[in-house]
Amino acid sequence: MKFTKTTEQDSKYNHLEMMSVSSILRNINSEDKTVPLAVEKALPQIVKLTEQIVDKLKTGGRLFYIGAGTSGRLGILDASECPPTFGVPHELVVGLIAGGDIAIRKAVEFAEDSKNQGWLDLQAHKISEKDVVVGIAASGTTPYVIAALEKCNENNIITGSISCNENSPLSNTAAFSIDIVVGPEFVTGSSRMKAGTAQKMVLNMLSTATMIQLGKIKGNKMVDMQLSNKKLVDRGEKMLVQELNIDQKEASELLQKFGNVRNAIQNYKK
Repeated sequence: MKFTKTTEQDSKYNHLEMMSVSSILRNINSEDKTVPLAVEKALPQIVKLTEQIVDKLKTGGRLFYIGAGTSGRLGILDASECPPTFGVPHELVVGLIAGGDIAIRKAVEFAEDSKNQGWLDLQAHKISEKDVVVGIAASGTTPYVIAALEKCNENNIITGSISCNENSPLSNTAAFSIDIVVGPEFVTGSSRMKAGTAQKMVLNMLSTATMIQLGKIKGNKMVDMQLSNKKLVDRGEKMLVQELNIDQKEASELLQKFGNVRNAIQNYKK
């Protein structure tokens, strides 16, 4: 099957150093506008993977993201936002990055080239057939990610992928692949740009749709969110005022007593 690494192709723009700030930003913005359209084309693939994730999490499984560099950081970002947003345990959605936690802030040389470490990192979390593993790699060629998914396939663990090159080695390894073909970057090969934006959009879709299906949203509100700062406490109070037709003082008392919005609503109605 033909594989063209469009993420590495030459930028449509040249002599960037001679552009004005205004031109640079306008051209970056023009390129960014193409990303949602590329994501839209992949919606059928996104649906299939999301359905697999929902099924596994409903029966006690977990969701793992695994990647290197920007891709790994984006997976960790999405995973880390699930507990405060949806009130789920930190162990439900886990992000892994080549090179370990230090690689979140600083690049770890050659970490992405390891063909053994990805599977070892998953094993450290006692990965099993109950779980889903989503490999993230803009190029679709990262050994750390591909080898980890190959081992998952061998062990009957459902695999998905997010890549920005069609028919990539990663896409052909995953059971449920998502290919977001965004084309060449504004700065040639800088996949932290359009490719990174595309991956972030897809991760938002995967986790948000999954959490809605798991019942973590009521109406359109984050009723299970952690009340970890004043802004979120205020938001929770407003939800209760709207939902229960009470004043803010009573809403505040309910939140303090029951700990989150869902518990407050359920106990108030009882």
